[in-house]
Amino acid sequence: MSKVLAAMSGGVDSSVCAALLQRMGHEVIGVTMILSSEAEVSSAESACKALGIEFHAVDMRSEFDNCVVAPFVASYLGGETPNPCINCNKALKFGALLDLAGRLGCQFLATGHYVKKTGSPGNWSISVARDEKKDQSYVLYNLTQSQLDRLLFPLGDLSKQEVREIADSLGLESAHKSESQDICFIPDGDYAGFITRYTGKALEPGSFIDSNGNVIGRHKGVAAYTIGQRRGLDLPMGQRVYVISKDAEKGTVTVGTEAELMTDTVWVRDVVFTSGMAPAEPVSVTARLRYSQKPQPAQLSFDGKFAVLNFDVPQRAPAPGQAAVFYIGDTVLGGGTITVNN
Repeated sequence: MSKVLAAMSGGVDSSVCAALLQRMGHEVIGVTMILSSEAEVSSAESACKALGIEFHAVDMRSEFDNCVVAPFVASYLGGETPNPCINCNKALKFGALLDLAGRLGCQFLATGHYVKKTGSPGNWSISVARDEKKDQSYVLYNLTQSQLDRLLFPLGDLSKQEVREIADSLGLESAHKSESQDICFIPDGDYAGFITRYTGKALEPGSFIDSNGNVIGRHKGVAAYTIGQRRGLDLPMGQRVYVISKDAEKGTVTVGTEAELMTDTVWVRDVVFTSGMAPAEPVSVTARLRYSQKPQPAQLSFDGKFAVLNFDVPQRAPAPGQAAVFYIGDTVLGGGTITVNN
């Protein structure tokens, strides 16, 4: 069997991932990335000790800041709503860790993502996990064929409950560990506060405007709001209003009705197709505009620079900076970053 580097967070998914690789007969080495402090290493190291496998901790604080945190802050300040997990996967988990796997003589890198990999070299596909509630194909849309050659996803055919049962049977301390739903470097969910602390500068207040451009109030800073937000606006409008767009250059936040949040056309930049080849003609797909959304039917066209999704049913609050991921059936076709109409 092969030598495999297993990405370890100390959580139940990565711990069971390593255990399953052992059961398959692979030689497994565990590795965890130090992203903020060395304290986060202990759970992963304990899991590796319990499994009797070699363990490495790699300091990636500088890379994490440069490739994930700084772009996240810049994107938010630019009026977008970024997904830092996608950048982390691209630059660190499937960038730096794949490089490390090679240096350690490992043929593969394995992670505890809930996603399926099928096909053969040069023709790999990724598709929705059996446990659709835990499926993570959305954050893995930009994997390339050369990366997929060297990746393993042992949890794709398991449910979360089955993973916990395996961990329990092995006596792993992570078996009943709760899961975090927040961005790892903003555990309190206060994005605006984090950005202020990170930059050392207070957010710059500006004007709330309506869809006709009329000034209707003052806001705390463009980065303090997200598309679709209703709470915390404190505007005496006489009706429910929502953030419908942001303009960081002008410092404005536009609010409007629920109906103004809806659109049937979404533009996508920085498009990646899993096969490496874009469809030559418009194609029927389903697409997700946020992690938790069920895929929605749409027509996808691509002009070599931008993809355009024309949805069968108008979609609520597509946010620039978030990912749009395209599927044919349960298989990922590709994806990119939502942008304003070009």
